[in-house]
Amino acid sequence: MQELYFTQKLPISLDEAWDFFSNPANLKEITPAHMGFVVLSKHQGNTMYAGQIIRYIVKPVFGIPLKWCTEITHVVDKQYFVDEQRFGPYAFWHHQHRFTAVEDGVLMEDILHYKVPFGFLGDWVSALFVENEVNKIFEYRKKILTERFPG
Repeated sequence: MQELYFTQKLPISLDEAWDFFSNPANLKEITPAHMGFVVLSKHQGNTMYAGQIIRYIVKPVFGIPLKWCTEITHVVDKQYFVDEQRFGPYAFWHHQHRFTAVEDGVLMEDILHYKVPFGFLGDWVSALFVENEVNKIFEYRKKILTERFPG
């Protein structure tokens, strides 16, 4: 299993950060365009909640569309939420989104645990390709968020 950790400080309030990141409609904005990310679910409200199911189509490799279904399993208002894959390309996916008010802004932390399927072959593919692609997605996210919330 892979464990990745990303952090970013944004010059916005905790309320503003929570409002943006807990709204599923904003996922597309912070996902690279080449991934062909499309949210299929119809959401109830503009804020994530425990038990919410979000379905997507994503094209992470060679433009091949994959269906992905995540569940928001935990939500503590203005502190964190967790999304877990229920169906999709990973054997395991657990993503914590944490938010902490700090001087002059908010500290965002992403703690990601994932496992690629297919045993040792999947581990090899993960080491050669998947981990790099996941890192690129978070680098893109950091760039977009820096542009969207300039300090």
